[in-house]
Amino acid sequence: MLLGASYFFYMSWKVEYALLIMFSTVVDFFAAQFIAASQAKLKRKLWLSASLITNLGLLGVFKYYNFFSSELESLLVEHNTESLFPVLSLALPVGISFYTFQTLSYTLDVYYGRQQPEKDIGVFALYVSFFPQLVAGPIERFSHLGKQLKQHHFLDYKNIAQGGRLVLFGLFIKMSIADNLSDYVDQVYASHADYHSLSIATAAFFYSFQIYADFYGYSLIAVGAAKLLGIDIIDNFKSPYFASSITEFWKRWHISLTTWFREYLYLPLGGNRVRQNRWIFNILVVFVISGLWHGANWTFIIWGTIHGLVYLLERFLRSPGKKSEPVRPVWLFWLNRIKTFTIVTIAWVFFRAEDLAHAKDFLSSLINNYDVQDSFAVKPQVWILLLLFIVMDYVLRNTRFDRWIDNKALGARWSVYALMLFGLMALGGVTNHPFIYFQF
Repeated sequence: MLLGASYFFYMSWKVEYALLIMFSTVVDFFAAQFIAASQAKLKRKLWLSASLITNLGLLGVFKYYNFFSSELESLLVEHNTESLFPVLSLALPVGISFYTFQTLSYTLDVYYGRQQPEKDIGVFALYVSFFPQLVAGPIERFSHLGKQLKQHHFLDYKNIAQGGRLVLFGLFIKMSIADNLSDYVDQVYASHADYHSLSIATAAFFYSFQIYADFYGYSLIAVGAAKLLGIDIIDNFKSPYFASSITEFWKRWHISLTTWFREYLYLPLGGNRVRQNRWIFNILVVFVISGLWHGANWTFIIWGTIHGLVYLLERFLRSPGKKSEPVRPVWLFWLNRIKTFTIVTIAWVFFRAEDLAHAKDFLSSLINNYDVQDSFAVKPQVWILLLLFIVMDYVLRNTRFDRWIDNKALGARWSVYALMLFGLMALGGVTNHPFIYFQF
């Protein structure tokens, strides 16, 4: 039933693209079987290669072909009148980056001996297509999600209460926070030259919270929807904007992707068990590919590179031999967090911009538009909602909403529920704002 529901869920977007998920599922299921059954190292590598080529090949064709072919063409031909490479008019399959990485993690785990191959293709197909986290994560490993899918689950009030709270909170921060901020962000990014530098800075500030509330909201809905069924999936965010460094930021932001890159790219490259120059190379490769994973555009590559360079700078500036930070004054505690948030916000400009020229112009307007007169005005309720979200995010920095609210008195709990329901109905808006990470 869950497998049928998951396929129906995905086919509600585009029926024919469900064939891509099915194809990846069949290839990885049998590749893992043959890897586990093969004693010869060469055969094991050949079957692993079949899985890698299939999954990365699909990702390359649908997501990266047009980008790399156009870049290659611009290098080969200075003044070209005819295209050397055909342009593919293919819609990007929703969630292809997520379910591709999920199936690859399974095959790699079998290859490295960390996971026994699943014998039931139906269970494996459900693992690949499980609808709560299919299109935007979190990216789950089979060792965690797969075994839960094989267990019997029964209707349970505790699961319904926990899952319902998470879904409600996720909907609230997506529709009341992210969607309200989106209107202002889109307005300024569309014509930044017409706005004062302060308005542009406000839009950049808003986008930091828009993308966070949007993706965090989806992740909470995914975790809550799975919990309603009695299934636990991993938390993807832990108050990342209260991180004191880029290193800590990536331990709190998109945790499942960070873990994936560490396990399946950084460590196989040698991790930190190599010479310093090679370690620098490993770090930059991980961050650049992380940027490219998000989208086929130089803006995403620059975004990833910025994070990688700041990560390296922080590591080199850290005092050697000190595994734990000394006790620091409160002002320095907050200064580090403001510094990290500022760097992240500037990097988001490249993430949000249409291309490098757009990002350059936006940053130029941010610095130079002090003489421009504009009519950028933010409704008071938007500031109130944003402040409420920031305060709640700080309160929840070491816990999760469902666990935090469970410890409150009955009246306090239902007051919070009522506030969120009011925010959804009265302040949610009527404009359709798709989840940002659906495009990846």
